[in-house]
Order: sequence, then C-alpha cells, then structure tokens
Amino acid sequence: MSNAYVILLNSENFEGEVFNSQIPVVVDFYADWCGPCQTVGPIMDELASELHGKVKICKVNVDGQRDLARKFKVMSIPTILFYKNGEQVNRVTGAYSKEEFRRMIDEML
Repeated sequence: MSNAYVILLNSENFEGEVFNSQIPVVVDFYADWCGPCQTVGPIMDELASELHGKVKICKVNVDGQRDLARKFKVMSIPTILFYKNGEQVNRVTGAYSKEEFRRMIDEML
C-alpha cells in the first residue's frame, strides 16, 4: 500500500471502518499475486487521494484475511464492494478503468 489515505481492513476494524462510516466506502478485495489487482490497486490509491473526505477507500488482502473473503463470498479477485450508510449498494468483480470506478463512486454520492 502506497497511499496514506487507503485503509487496510481486517476482522477487527472492518465493522467500524465500513458499517459505521459517516461517508461512502469502497472495499477492494485483492491479493499481491493477482495481475488484475495490480491494475486496480494504483487506481484505488489515486481515487483515495482525490476523494479523501468524501469517500473512504479500503483494501482487504484475501491471503491475510481469508475470514473476511469468506464472509463476503469473494470468489474472484479483484472484487470491489461499495457501501453507503452501512449497506452494500454495488459489487463488481474484475479490473475497470479509473473513469468507470469514478462513475460507480459518483452514483453513491
């Protein structure tokens, strides 16, 4: 992780950071070895910087947080979950362009 605005999630902080957030949250389930994840990661870092204070960008490493991957039925990566007011409002799997992710986020705002 190369961005101070990206929050790494685990079982201990997931609920507080996502379900209790006052702003919309994007959760990127990824793995270091995943090619498409390596494309999405820098996009999420850029969006975290650009949208800081409006949207919270979080990441879950599925290798280290298998319990969260199971809980949220993440079968393929990258899987990105979108939350607003603690409720999941969108879910996508795969690599998308920055513009496409921005459109998905804008729909939550």
